[in-house]
Amino acid sequence: QCVKMAPIEASKSRRRAANLPASTPPQSKCAGAGQGDPQRRRRGASGEGEEDEEENNLWSSILSEVSTRSRSKLPSGKAVLVTGEDGSGKTTLIAKLQGVEDYKKGRGMEFLYLDVHDEDIEDHTRCNVWILDGDTYHKGLLKFAVTTDNIKDTLLMLVVDMSRPWMVMDSLQKWTNVVQEYIDKLKIPPEEMKEMEQNLVRQFQEYEEPDKETPVSPQRRSMVSQETNEESVVLPLGTNTLTHNLGIPVLVVCTKCDAISLLEKEHDYRDEHFDFIQSHIRRFCLQYGAALIYTSIKENKNIDLMYKYLVHKLYGFPFHSPVLVVEKDAVFIPAGWDNEKKIGILHENFQSLKADDKFEDGIMKPPVRKFVHEKEILSEDDQVFLMKQQSFLAKQPPLSTGRPLDSSTRVAGGSPRTPSRSGSANVVNVTPIPSGNKKIDPNIKGAASEGVLANFFNSLLSKKTVSPGGGPSNLQGSVKKGGHKPVLTDVQAELDRIARKPEAVSPTHTSIAEDKAS
Repeated sequence: QCVKMAPIEASKSRRRAANLPASTPPQSKCAGAGQGDPQRRRRGASGEGEEDEEENNLWSSILSEVSTRSRSKLPSGKAVLVTGEDGSGKTTLIAKLQGVEDYKKGRGMEFLYLDVHDEDIEDHTRCNVWILDGDTYHKGLLKFAVTTDNIKDTLLMLVVDMSRPWMVMDSLQKWTNVVQEYIDKLKIPPEEMKEMEQNLVRQFQEYEEPDKETPVSPQRRSMVSQETNEESVVLPLGTNTLTHNLGIPVLVVCTKCDAISLLEKEHDYRDEHFDFIQSHIRRFCLQYGAALIYTSIKENKNIDLMYKYLVHKLYGFPFHSPVLVVEKDAVFIPAGWDNEKKIGILHENFQSLKADDKFEDGIMKPPVRKFVHEKEILSEDDQVFLMKQQSFLAKQPPLSTGRPLDSSTRVAGGSPRTPSRSGSANVVNVTPIPSGNKKIDPNIKGAASEGVLANFFNSLLSKKTVSPGGGPSNLQGSVKKGGHKPVLTDVQAELDRIARKPEAVSPTHTSIAEDKAS
């Protein structure tokens, strides 16, 4: 640069060098020529300033984008406190919201969480869920779930069992008292507690029927709602509304609503009974500024609706579901919609009940059925039974009808036989009885009749043996030689026939038989 200087520049520099001290080296003029130019210094300063401004603008844009994203992120630390009686379905309900089918119930205080995802800003967070045991003995564990730091971000869920409707109001009153006592012990500053109560009243008063407009992101929705809320007119609270302000939102969930049909069949519940139950629950919800929803896990009824309402109350998500009051087992009433006049519509259907009746007078607990244990009867072994019967029969006296009979002397046909018919005098013997035999005593009744019959048939046999071409000796010899009795069957059959008809024998036959025998 020094070599290519113009002549005018060189002459000017020589004149300046002439006025300089002698100790100044001349080459320093060339080295400081550029630095001494004020125009170049101004141009360099302006260039560096523009670059600094661009860098500052870049960093400010990045910081603004990060801050915008941080403001639009879903808040963390939101929580739901679940209370209710044992067996009301608290754990099963939250597990259903999680998508878990089989979940084991714990003891004391259970901790679960719900996944919350916002598709508009692609953000994800978790909502803490604390489930308190149904025994009030564990109410001291509330200190792990609700503190002075997170009470503003907590929602209270009261779960009641519709399969036991007579316990509904007592359960609601009991658990709200437990939570109220615990909040009072937290020693929240009065200014902060008053602000929480005012926010709850404002949310109740500013409720509007949801319209079916295009869904927007929660952040834009909350900004629009804030703008409209400033212009909207707030109506005063009605009678018996928010008389008990806990400072936190409350949701009453009635589970097992599929048991309503079973109550109609077994306990003769009618529509007016279910309207009576609903009217008392809605009055309770008015006092605490709570919402009401009927659910059924078996029928998967209003489960998704409850999840949408939860994220709407906690995170400000848009909510467009209308009120449901037509079906008695699928009721949904958001906080801020109800009032005494709307509840009075249910009273028009009352017939045997009155609106002013106490809940326990209208919905009474059914009597407990005592289980009668039927004594089980065991059958004994067959052989043991038969042995007992045998010993019993042996002790019984023998039955006698007239004269005693020896069972051993009966034949297959059932006709009685006497010892006189055995031996040589047996009727089966074809040998005629000699006339010189001892006669049977006619005074003996049974023996006389049998003796007469024996003599009669013996006389007949003696006649048949005297036939042409043979005598009695031939017949006897043939019988002895053959070794069998040819006329045994006929004689036995004849005896059996006559024994069945004893009246057929008359005294005339007896005299004839005696004459022939003599």
